[in-house]
Amino acid sequence: MAEGVIEFSDWDKLDLRVAQIKKAEDIPGADKLYKLTLDVGELGERIICAGLKPFYSKEKLLNRKIVYFSNLKPRIMKGIESHGMLLAATKGDHSKVSVLIPSEDIEVGSKIS
Repeated sequence: MAEGVIEFSDWDKLDLRVAQIKKAEDIPGADKLYKLTLDVGELGERIICAGLKPFYSKEKLLNRKIVYFSNLKPRIMKGIESHGMLLAATKGDHSKVSVLIPSEDIEVGSKIS
């Protein structure tokens, strides 16, 4: 098997959902991070931290539907417990970041497969 290749059973462990950003807030002392409040439908509200400040204004993120990794183990970032992660494409040198969004309007909480 090629290096970095995973089994389908590994992919199947990921719970990817459509979420909507309901609030975007600055985090004191954080140059790159926002605190985002997400609506994830049946999963409820979730708080995540995302390093999007150099690339997106809070206003541009507000109400945007995103792809959300919901079952990632929580971790503390700048004193905030982040419950999951949004998915984004990143240029190799990190000079550009593009948040992944559904191509069509779909309900929050919808599973991505």
